[in-house]
Amino acid sequence: QVQLVESGGGLVQAGGSLRLSCTASGLTFSTYTMAWFRQAPGKERAFVAGISPNGGSTSYADSVKGRFTISRDNAKNTAYLQMNSLQPDDTTVYYCAAGVRLVTMSRDYRYWGQGTQVTVSS
Repeated sequence: QVQLVESGGGLVQAGGSLRLSCTASGLTFSTYTMAWFRQAPGKERAFVAGISPNGGSTSYADSVKGRFTISRDNAKNTAYLQMNSLQPDDTTVYYCAAGVRLVTMSRDYRYWGQGTQVTVSS
């Protein structure tokens, strides 16, 4: 079955960096758009960044542009989210997702990881 496993979350001070990884199995990774979402308690899951199957196109939420970078290594079936200049408002659970199209709506993504917690202290 399809599995997306996130790693790399943790606690970091404001201004610091983290790199999240999402390793996929059970699907043809190189044919899927990969994306990162985040969800705070009581809020809807929000798009953070997405990358096309061959890595040629990326998309970012305005709130993370210039600070976060999404990338992928199709040989390793892994997508990454490099997060720099982290702020307390970035604190929440981050999810990776696999879908067909590079879009921002969570309902368009078919497969999801279990999430990884990112906490940014002030």
